[in-house]
Amino acid sequence: MHTRRLALSAALVLSSALASPAHAQDKGTLNPKPLPPLENPDAPSTPAKALFGRVTGPASGPAHAYGSYAKGCFSGGAALPIDGATWQVMRLSRNRNWGTPYLVDFLERLAAKAPRVGWPGLLVGDMSQPRGGPMLTGHASHQLGLDADVWLTPMPDRRMTRAEREETSATDMVRPDRLDIDPDTWTPERLSLIRLTAEQPEVARIFVNPAIKKALCREADGSRGWLRKVRPMYGHNYHYHIRLACPDGQDSCGDQAAPPPGDGCGEELAYWFSDAILHPRPPKTKPKPRPPMTMAALPAECRMVLKAR
Repeated sequence: MHTRRLALSAALVLSSALASPAHAQDKGTLNPKPLPPLENPDAPSTPAKALFGRVTGPASGPAHAYGSYAKGCFSGGAALPIDGATWQVMRLSRNRNWGTPYLVDFLERLAAKAPRVGWPGLLVGDMSQPRGGPMLTGHASHQLGLDADVWLTPMPDRRMTRAEREETSATDMVRPDRLDIDPDTWTPERLSLIRLTAEQPEVARIFVNPAIKKALCREADGSRGWLRKVRPMYGHNYHYHIRLACPDGQDSCGDQAAPPPGDGCGEELAYWFSDAILHPRPPKTKPKPRPPMTMAALPAECRMVLKAR
């Protein structure tokens, strides 16, 4: 059964119809279509995302992460099985339930602990592509096999159908004015789940919407050290983003600097609710779009990862 699930995950490649950022609330597809082959994949100008986005399986060899969270790749990847006793994988058509074995093992252990804090199980969204690297849609990070999105929607007490996994929307936690959480959707169990995750020693950072960070700061009791890891970032009102530190002994994997001291609940958080952030003025001149990242921007090891069988 486990082997069949991995084969299913690898076969469901990204659809060429996906043109918008891949957010948790964006629907997947029941009929993913392979992307057309590239005319000149070895050209230096070919976007790295076009290369990594066409790979449907992991690179052989030992598990290793190369580079940084937004400029990297990994070998020896593993797929999180689409079903576990306390987790289910969403948006199977994206084929993004991959990571280093270190991440897969972490998610399975975290999911097993979730019921202890009143959370029935994890709905796991995007992790990484089979070999990491830049994605065709959505995230700038998630390239090292050390990032995972977990929906703030509780897992149902049954196995979801394939259609439900593609079409069910995640739950928005934030008020329309973006100033605070929506009291109709936010619950103490969600705080407990995020706290449980932040308290795990492997976790380097957790990204949440600023309104969720505000709620955590207001409602957390007891020890507050875990709040240091929880960082505000827009675009995370449907899920929270887990980032693991690089595994020990992997010198080619680049950790971020540690978060600033303190719980991040003072002026640093208030900045995210300033008028300049909530109601920014449009620039006088439209900025030029950045050229897509090419293989030259990634570690040299990523060329070997991409070509490995």
